[in-house]
Amino acid sequence: MKLVEQFQSGLDAPICLTWELTYACNLSCVHCLSSSGRRDPDELSTAECRAVIDELRRMQVFYVNIGGGEPTVRSDFWELVEYATTSQVGVKFSTNGVRITPDRARKLAASDYVDVQISLDGATEAVNDRVRGPGSYATAMTAIRNLADAGMADFKISVTVTRENAGQLDEFAALADAHGAQLRITRLRPSGRGTDTWADLHPTAEQQRTLYTWLLAHGERVLTGDSFFHLNALGPALPGLNLCGAGRVVCLIDPVGDVYACPFAIHDRFRAGNVRTPGGFRTVWRDSALFAELRAPQSAGACTSCTAYDSCRGGCMAAKFFTGLPLDGPDPECVRGHGEPALAAAGPVPRPGGDHSHRTTRGPVPVTIGRRPSAPVPDRPCDTSPLAGFRPEAPAHVAH
Repeated sequence: MKLVEQFQSGLDAPICLTWELTYACNLSCVHCLSSSGRRDPDELSTAECRAVIDELRRMQVFYVNIGGGEPTVRSDFWELVEYATTSQVGVKFSTNGVRITPDRARKLAASDYVDVQISLDGATEAVNDRVRGPGSYATAMTAIRNLADAGMADFKISVTVTRENAGQLDEFAALADAHGAQLRITRLRPSGRGTDTWADLHPTAEQQRTLYTWLLAHGERVLTGDSFFHLNALGPALPGLNLCGAGRVVCLIDPVGDVYACPFAIHDRFRAGNVRTPGGFRTVWRDSALFAELRAPQSAGACTSCTAYDSCRGGCMAAKFFTGLPLDGPDPECVRGHGEPALAAAGPVPRPGGDHSHRTTRGPVPVTIGRRPSAPVPDRPCDTSPLAGFRPEAPAHVAH
């Protein structure tokens, strides 16, 4: 059986999984896939997280991709990283850099089982901070320099490609090279707060074609995962997984233990179970009705007559769902041009799951690219940033 056929029918354990340890975050990125900001009081305890790590070790999961929110603000974060690595579960964690001090960078550089991804969405401060917020570029660059100075080899600079930064790919590559890092680029999905900002931020059709050409030339040196297989309809296949791995080889565990098929599909439609239920994560992964549905043969639907279907597989499930398109329809960014008419005829756009943003009102996120909206006055102290008053150059206590 070909490897891709094994992936399509699902594996006994995920190759890797994404685990959002907390929704707490010091930033309010306008495209945040999990609408992070405020901590959920029901998030998994240290003991429960250890139990999940034990399960992953028994299932021989290759590594776990830890995110958030900003995972490093959990008071037990470094403890959990150490517990995972001593259990021989590799850890790759994504951070905005707020806790990557020189001392912490040296400790990370000494570990063989930890990889670090610094999130950066602009090769310049102006571009980055329009999306990630004032001061976020300086914080990320400080973390990047600390890791480089500590001699950490091949840490990642992780970029979500947007309309704002699509013209900076060479600059991102040069930045990574200059610091001994590896560039990782991912696709912008209309998930979380991105549901409200995707229309303004997703790359144009021309930028998509330029991105494809750039990846053909540089893809062997750049990590993409399964982000851009929808671009394969333009010609030769790009490096990376050429199908949606949701529920087949990847999934998400959220801060309260809910398991979703995809990190970009936080919605009840794609919720498979919870690690707190009897049988834990193993039972959810192996017995979930949702995962069985996703692992079954899929119809090409509206893409049946398209000669590029075998190349692009209809695109991203989450991108279709959160733009109101049917799952067996074309990708909203279909490079053959089928996305735009499909969007024009799309049904209601589903709202993503829980909103943990730093605001007390609910509803669409107000976004003006180029000018950050002013924040409302919080009703309660817990609605403010969990890192209020924190400065990356000095230690500080973070309440949980």
